[in-house]
Amino acid sequence: MSNYPLGQNEADSITSKTGKKLSQITLSEVKRGGVTAEDIKISSEMLRRQGQVAASVDNPQMAANFERAAELSNVPDDVILKMYDKLRPNRSTKRELILMAQELLSRYQAPHCAKLVLEAAEIYEKRGILL
Repeated sequence: MSNYPLGQNEADSITSKTGKKLSQITLSEVKRGGVTAEDIKISSEMLRRQGQVAASVDNPQMAANFERAAELSNVPDDVILKMYDKLRPNRSTKRELILMAQELLSRYQAPHCAKLVLEAAEIYEKRGILL
C-alpha cells in the first residue's frame, strides 16, 4: 500500500474516536488545551484501515488483530479491564467466559472478540485452567 504509513501520508484523513483529524493533534494544540484524552483515542475506522494494510501485505493474523481492536474501541475501558482479568488462567468458569462472549456480541456488536473468548473457554477447559 503506497500510502503507508498512514500517519505520515494521510494525516488529514485519519480521525480520532471523536472525529478530530490527526493533523489537528499537535503539541501546540495540546498545550493550548485543544486536545482531550478522548481526542487521542483511535477510531474503529482507522483500526480497520490498518487491518486492510495488514491484509494487503498478506498478514491475516495482524488483520484479525486490528479487526478485534476495532470492535473493542467501542467497549468501555472498565469492561475491557474486567475481560482481561477474566481471561487470565484460573480466574473464570467456562460459564463466565460464555457470558462474556454473549455480552460482547449482544451489547457491543463484537463478534470477532466474542469468538476469541469462546475459543479461549474451550482451550482453557482442555488445559484444565478454568475455575
